[in-house]
Amino acid sequence: EQYVTEATENYETTCWGCGLRVLLQSYASAFKCGWCGAITDQSKQKRDQKCIRWRVVRDRCFVSVVLVFMSFVIFGGVWAVYPVVFSVSILCGVFHSIITAILSIATICFFSFASFRCAGTPPNILWGSYPTVGKDDLDNYTFCPYCSKPKSPRAHHCRSCRKCILDMDHHCPFIGNCVGAANHRSFIAFLISAVLSTIYVSIMSVYSGLRTWPPLEYSLGRLNGVSSSDLAWRIMNEISVAFLRSALLLSSRGLILAYLFIASVSLQIGLSVLLWQQLSYIYQGKTYLSHLSSQADNEEEKKDCQNLVRFFGLQYSVTRFLPNFRVTQKRHIK
Repeated sequence: EQYVTEATENYETTCWGCGLRVLLQSYASAFKCGWCGAITDQSKQKRDQKCIRWRVVRDRCFVSVVLVFMSFVIFGGVWAVYPVVFSVSILCGVFHSIITAILSIATICFFSFASFRCAGTPPNILWGSYPTVGKDDLDNYTFCPYCSKPKSPRAHHCRSCRKCILDMDHHCPFIGNCVGAANHRSFIAFLISAVLSTIYVSIMSVYSGLRTWPPLEYSLGRLNGVSSSDLAWRIMNEISVAFLRSALLLSSRGLILAYLFIASVSLQIGLSVLLWQQLSYIYQGKTYLSHLSSQADNEEEKKDCQNLVRFFGLQYSVTRFLPNFRVTQKRHIK
C-alpha cells in the first residue's frame, strides 16, 4: 500500500498591530491576529494620488459657487419681492423680513458648519508593539497605508480630504468636505433649512410674480362649430402665445422672480430626494458607505425610530419637557 501525504509549509509573518509573529499554515493575503485582533490585508496597495490637487480645486470651486448662489438668492429675492410685500402692509413686510432672516441665517450657518468643520477623525490608539497592545485592543482594525496608522471598522479613508473619517457617509463636493460623525447632523440640518428656504422662495416668487406680471392679451375669435378637442387646443395655444408676449414686457424684477421660481423648484426636488435618502439610511442605522458594503455582504440592519432619536441626540421623550397636569395623591404607608 502506498500512502500519499500532503505537507503544508508554514508561512511566518508579522502582525502590524502588536508586532507579534503570526504562523500561518499557508500563504494568505488577509489574516486576523489572534492576540490583538488586527486584520492584515497584504493585497491592498497604496494607490496613486496624482488627482488630489484637482479634487481640492474642484471642491473649492463648488463651495464658492454655492456661496455665490445663496447670496444671489437672498439679496436678489429681497430686492425683487419686498417692494411688493411692503406695498401690501408694513406688518406683512416685517413678518416676511423676520422669516427671511431666520431662513437665511440658518442655511448659511449650517452650510458653514458642514463645510468648514472637520468631519471627524478616529481616535489615536497605541499600536506596533506587544507590551503596549492588550488583548483585542485592535479588534477588526485595519492599517491605513495613506495615514500610516490604524483604521477602525467605522472609519474610511477619503483621498480628497487626505485623512480617515469616522462614520464616513460620503464626500460631498458641494460642501467641499466629507460627511462624517462630526458634521453629519449639520449636513442634515442644512438640507432641511435649504428645502424650507426653497419652498418659501418659490411661494413668494409666485405671489410677487402674479402682482407684477403684465396682463395677458388674447382673443379666441369665433368658437361656433368648433369641436371640444380643437377648442381646448386653441385655448392652450392662445394662452401660451399671450404668456410669451407678456414675458417680453417683463421688468428686471420680473425676470429675477421667474429665475428664482425655476431655480428654487429645481433645487427643492433634488434636495428633498437627498434628504429623504439620508433620513432613510439613518432610520436603518447605516451610512451610505455601510449601505453599499451591507449590500455586498447581504447583511440586514435593525430598522428603528430610535436610530433617528440617537442621531439627533434626543435622549429623552418630548413629554419630559411638557408640564404635567395630572394630579398625584400622596400615599401614606402605615
